Amino acid sequence: MNNNLKIEVTADGSHTILIEELNEHYHSVKGALTESQHIYRDCAFLHRAKQPFNTRLNLLEIGFGTGLNAVVTAMTANAEAPVHYITLEKYPLSVDFIKQLNYNECIDRQLFEAIHSADWNTPIAITPFFTIEKRQCDYIVDTLPSNIDVVYFDAFAPEKQPDMWSTKCFDKLVNSMNDNAVLTTYCAKGEIRRTLQSSGLIVERLAGPVGGKREILRATKHQHTNQ
Repeated sequence: MNNNLKIEVTADGSHTILIEELNEHYHSVKGALTESQHIYRDCAFLHRAKQPFNTRLNLLEIGFGTGLNAVVTAMTANAEAPVHYITLEKYPLSVDFIKQLNYNECIDRQLFEAIHSADWNTPIAITPFFTIEKRQCDYIVDTLPSNIDVVYFDAFAPEKQPDMWSTKCFDKLVNSMNDNAVLTTYCAKGEIRRTLQSSGLIVERLAGPVGGKREILRATKHQHTNQ
């Protein structure tokens, strides 16, 4: 999976990765860091953290990729919003390749290195308020964790990986979510919005990142959602 990968600079100066074989980027070319902060940290994690929860938010990321979303979240987690961060990745990037990215220049270098050096398939406490559990697995076929409060749905585009955006997969995902859990994704296509709705979520369109996509989606699981 590390073959045919090319590092590119996005509009905000942060790196993304192009999979040349698929002509698909890991992050928005209009700003990788900006996208991560707005779509996932602000519209999902911080939005949910403003609402009541028990002792720790369980966050599920679909697609670990470069680890950018995880680091941005770890930088924000605190005593008022501690996080157990579970991320699923079928094809992890090599550590040597990750080191070529320029994220050390724009985010917390120590957190970045700690997250990427953490063992896979076991929970690792990175800070007192942020534990990461990197699972090398297949989101489509493997069992998902339960009691999820926040979902970062950051899979490759529907036209590149249609199975990951299927009603079947979203039904499984919704069943793993707690009441009042939220999901955000960069993809605002009508067919994806309707699929999320058919899985029982309440979907809203939100403004996208400054200089980036015009709209994104946030979906909420309200109480008494039946699957």
